[in-house]
Amino acid sequence: MEKTLETKVDDLSWRILKMLQKNARETFANIGRQVGLTPPAVAERIKKMEDLGILLGYKAIVSHIQVGYQLKAIITLRAFMGKLRPFLEAVNSFEEVTNCYRITGNENIIMEVVLKDQFHLEKFIDKLIQYGETRTHIILSEIISDSPIMKRMP
Repeated sequence: MEKTLETKVDDLSWRILKMLQKNARETFANIGRQVGLTPPAVAERIKKMEDLGILLGYKAIVSHIQVGYQLKAIITLRAFMGKLRPFLEAVNSFEEVTNCYRITGNENIIMEVVLKDQFHLEKFIDKLIQYGETRTHIILSEIISDSPIMKRMP
């Protein structure tokens, strides 16, 4: 019987994943001390999880406020007939978009965006309305952000 990716992630690897999700720059030595492995053994496990596509990458988290974006918003788009494909081709060029998902339901797209101010928001919506109907939700505060993915309970 072939092992699934889930069964290839044992408890030790889950502990390593938890630490990396909290701090992707954590040293192999410190991870090893926490989980009871040598730094080379930690490095080998991490490399294996990268090769299996479990670990997809590492990133820096930047404060939108500190770099000049006063607003963060969620915008949904309900694409007009024949406008979804053109939108999907164009969205990568929209610098405001930090995350974009194609979704089920009445809307086709949900985006997380950062904007300088309400005037920037207005211009961005003007750019979007050629593709469909939009709905905007200004984010007031983050309650949970980048919460770690944990081991499923059986």
